[in-house]
Amino acid sequence: MKMLCVMQNSEQDQIGKAVSWLLFGIAGGLGLDLCAKEILRKYSLQEFILVRSVIALVLILGLAPIFFGGLKKLQTKRWRWHVLRTVLAAAMMFCFFYGLSQMPLVNALTLAYTAPLMMTALSVPFLGEHVGWRRWAAVIVGFVGVLVMIRPESGELSLAPIAVLMASFCYAAQALTARHLGQSESTLSMAVYVVAGPMLLSATLLDDNSWLMPDVTGWALLAGSGVCSVIAWVGLINGYKSAATALLAPLEYIGLVGGAVAGYLIWHEIPDQGVVVGAAIIIASGIFVMYRETV
Repeated sequence: MKMLCVMQNSEQDQIGKAVSWLLFGIAGGLGLDLCAKEILRKYSLQEFILVRSVIALVLILGLAPIFFGGLKKLQTKRWRWHVLRTVLAAAMMFCFFYGLSQMPLVNALTLAYTAPLMMTALSVPFLGEHVGWRRWAAVIVGFVGVLVMIRPESGELSLAPIAVLMASFCYAAQALTARHLGQSESTLSMAVYVVAGPMLLSATLLDDNSWLMPDVTGWALLAGSGVCSVIAWVGLINGYKSAATALLAPLEYIGLVGGAVAGYLIWHEIPDQGVVVGAAIIIASGIFVMYRETV
């Protein structure tokens, strides 16, 4: 009996640490989105992605000897997969932050949370996984929530929500490649290359018209976005490595609540009825998919 109690306490401690890491990562991700939205009010998308990626890459490489076994972990023989992940990461970053700059924060975050639904759908052709009718129904209902949010029948559909949905698709595809590479590639290699790709692309696209020397506030926000990127990366990876995905994933919706509160307090954004109803449908569908994966 005593041994059983010790095992239960140990498991609870492990779950508690996983939740703490995940909340740490969620806070970092929300901080990145807040910094990005404010930065993109004044600075170009290319400049933001370039500086943010440089800062994040320096921090990741600096942490490599402490947490990830050193730079030798960057070695890989599966370059084609890393190139694919890099292309997906670049498309995801440009699409999401463009959408974020053009629409309310909570709208962008809600559409981004369609990624779990897309992962479920894509896991069939790409990983050969079996998805039952209940999960397929949840995926379909989730995308009905997307239609409720963006209301294409109104004739006012803009490029911004489409860009965020494209970003979600790229994120879902990137997550599936991570599952494919997870057994052979290091965490460091899977992180560094997807940061370096958008950095190189943004540097290529940057010109005199898209570069504005940041002021003190601008540098502070850019530095904050880089730091928050690393916090999100470290927190989410350590969280999901310590406990079951289905247990932790629903907690990520805390970030959506935080985004709604922050959007109201900082930019006075108030979601309309369509956004609220659509968000509720998407969240409920996502949580149901996660639940069914545990059954």
